[in-house]
Amino acid sequence: MNIRNIAIIAHVDHGKTTLVDQLLKLSGTFRDNEQVADRAMDSNDLERERGITILAKNTAINYKDYRINIMDTPGHADFGGEVERIMNMVDGVLLVVDAYEGTMPQTRFVLKKALAAKVKPIVVINKVDRPVVRVQEVMDEVLELFMELGADDNQLDFPTVFVSALQGTSSIDPDVSTQVNNMDCLFDMVIDEIPAPFVDLEGPLQFQPALLDYNDYVGRIGVGRVQRGTIKLNESVTCVRADGSKSQFRVQKLFGFLGLHRIEIDEAQAGDIIAVAGLADIGVGETVCTTGKEEALPLLHVDEPTIQMVFGTNTSPFAGKEGKFVTASKIEERLFKETNRDVSLKIERIPTSEEWIVSGRGELHLSILIENMRREGYELQVSKPKVIIKEIDGDLYEPYEEVNIEAPDECIGSVIESLGFRRGILENMESNDGQTAVTYIIPSRGMIGFMTNFLTMTKGYGIISHSFTEYRPMEGDAVGERSLGVLVSIDNGQSTAYALGGVEDRGAMFIEPGTDVYEGMIVGEHSRDNDLVVNVTKGKQLTNTRSASKDATVVLKKPRAFNLENCLDYINDDELVEVTPKNIRLRKRWLSEQERRRQSKMKNIQKDA
Repeated sequence: MNIRNIAIIAHVDHGKTTLVDQLLKLSGTFRDNEQVADRAMDSNDLERERGITILAKNTAINYKDYRINIMDTPGHADFGGEVERIMNMVDGVLLVVDAYEGTMPQTRFVLKKALAAKVKPIVVINKVDRPVVRVQEVMDEVLELFMELGADDNQLDFPTVFVSALQGTSSIDPDVSTQVNNMDCLFDMVIDEIPAPFVDLEGPLQFQPALLDYNDYVGRIGVGRVQRGTIKLNESVTCVRADGSKSQFRVQKLFGFLGLHRIEIDEAQAGDIIAVAGLADIGVGETVCTTGKEEALPLLHVDEPTIQMVFGTNTSPFAGKEGKFVTASKIEERLFKETNRDVSLKIERIPTSEEWIVSGRGELHLSILIENMRREGYELQVSKPKVIIKEIDGDLYEPYEEVNIEAPDECIGSVIESLGFRRGILENMESNDGQTAVTYIIPSRGMIGFMTNFLTMTKGYGIISHSFTEYRPMEGDAVGERSLGVLVSIDNGQSTAYALGGVEDRGAMFIEPGTDVYEGMIVGEHSRDNDLVVNVTKGKQLTNTRSASKDATVVLKKPRAFNLENCLDYINDDELVEVTPKNIRLRKRWLSEQERRRQSKMKNIQKDA
């Protein structure tokens, strides 16, 4: 069967996964009576809820006499390492661009990866059925982007297809009236424009995993393309490791892909995208070869982590009350299990403690891990995210990011002021139709805690995206620390309306009446820059003239709601987020006021020294 290997790349929310849905449905891969869910490729609950692709996934469809292998890639920069490695598995890409929004920061990011890998691009202008589109302008923007990124003549001669992934229509003409109710013109263009894999079927085996998966029955699974030769089930092969050493193993399982299913196969040949099980610690970029004819392929680049957090067992007074897995051994087992499928994640146990340094590609990367663990029944506490500082030739270097923001004109002043405070450098600024777009280069540590403020400053109308650019010399002290203090509970118990009514004029509350609290738990934000200890469990003293029913007359403001990302953004270095299956709480690292004072004194002494 003829093979075509393609990846679908795009900015977040430009319709990659919806397009894959339609390609699956309209190719005839599924039986007529087979039910296919929307966003079928996003199998993770979090992916469905957030509407983003977190993990790269592969599928395959049969069209005419062709097998088209499709890689659905993440659009977020935190998962950019997967996009880069996937380029090693494919011969072409479908660059999906929104017909109204046009090229966006992540469009640049993913296209840059594709052009560097010298794969053939096809541009797919999506959402042409929207009431307002800018098709011609968007096509011009795409061409400009290709030229800016240094595309060669062959890459600049890209074909274009116009589709509505939502409606399942397509055309090779920008006129929306020419749309037809199928994806045949896109399928035909893939067959005509994307080259077949240029491989050697007769030579000795070379297979290189670009992605990892994990299965409780067969262990770690390497997913990649057979670059040369043939691989067979139960065959004895050799893996050339990243350090040059060799490990011999037997191929226990071979998997191919068709539709939404991973199917067991007996044999695969050069050009096929497959999954191989049999070596417990197979790694990305290593080469599986015919034994006796070992020839390693160049190692694949894996992006280094830029953000780290400390995970620990829950030490609050509520520890063990809401979670199923609460011990250090269970948490450690789960963290190291995650590294079996996530090559960008690094785990390091802190000696003589029940804490681990967990390093990843960004706040979203790590918060998704925390959220998944919470839903699985784990209890833990996590620290404020910190950037990873490098020492190069005796000097300290820190990661910098490019930040692109679009916000209403009336809000942009506050955004610019905040980014300046966080050591951001303005690179570009454009205004159009009441919206202002700015581009900044900013230290990654300046972005920590910015998102919560950004949504407030822009009243929810702002659009932001950011991606890592490079390491630069570190300048100045901490940036982005929260300027206001917090309200901290002094007592254990249940909050009352009477007590909350007495303290809410001191700041914004995070809890409502009837919430279980403990000493050291953060219950609100102080209106000043210092922390304030408050009693939120105090009840009204009853007398002959007062009754408990009077509590009902207390009218409280609605407490501020936080999700996990908001909490991680909000806390300072002396605070933690307590995460359980039922609750997410903010707390001080040291729960008693006396201990916090002692730690503050020690910190000041160390500063003076």
